[in-house]
Amino acid sequence: MKKIFTLMAVVAAMVSCSENVENTPTIPETDKLPINISTTLTRATDSAFEADDKVGIFVVNEPNALKASSNHVDNMGFTYSTTWTPDTPIYWLDQTTKADFYCYYPYAEGVSTTAHTFATKANQSQLADYKASEFLWGKVAGVAPTEEAVNITTNHTFSNALVILKPGDGFTEESLAAATKSVKICGIKTNATINLATGVANATGNATEVTPYLENGQYRALIVPQTTAEGALIVVTVDGVDYTLTRSMTFKANKQHKFTVTLNKVSNGVNVGIGGWETDEEDYGGDAE
Repeated sequence: MKKIFTLMAVVAAMVSCSENVENTPTIPETDKLPINISTTLTRATDSAFEADDKVGIFVVNEPNALKASSNHVDNMGFTYSTTWTPDTPIYWLDQTTKADFYCYYPYAEGVSTTAHTFATKANQSQLADYKASEFLWGKVAGVAPTEEAVNITTNHTFSNALVILKPGDGFTEESLAAATKSVKICGIKTNATINLATGVANATGNATEVTPYLENGQYRALIVPQTTAEGALIVVTVDGVDYTLTRSMTFKANKQHKFTVTLNKVSNGVNVGIGGWETDEEDYGGDAE
């Protein structure tokens, strides 16, 4: 799913923003087009922003590329309540120069445009920590100065692991529901560096276990794109007994990887069937003991 918001250019009086905007030619105040953000989204879900969410915006005048600094607009923060409010008003360069817009969430001060650091939570069992593990990025290029809306769609930079437990031999829906259960996703690097020009994230640091968020009977976790080493990938604990799926896995950006785990009481172990990604025909099934 995607988060979408609108950048709107509307005519207004000029307000200084020299520390965020590169030097510009002298233009009459009445000719300036300020850049504002407008959105009707009001709640924080996979497809919406909520109050106090803050994005960072870079604006680059064509034909320039995004630089570490001295872009037309450098890392301007916009905060959402019922509308988006910039930290400081920003403006188009003039009436004709096209610009590229880069947007990321959540906002951070002092970002590196080539290697912005971010970390997902190892324990995402609480909703706040699950949300805090999200990173979004979007770009729209070649936008001419206008009073009309400029739409930017932000995509999920990370992948989403969705684990669903189902009863097999020896379990019923009722007995599995009544059992004490926990899920761990193993061998996961939670640190990342992100190129804000491309939105590409690279996993860094040591691997650890990730505890997913349980919602409506499904376990969800945000994972930095990476390929895990061969070994224990998912450990399901049912009434104190561990059932382990051993394999490697490639987590991809903006993909939800669905793991349907069927629990069978076989030799104190479990048979695990894994469905493919929503857009992938490959079968990731396997057995675990």
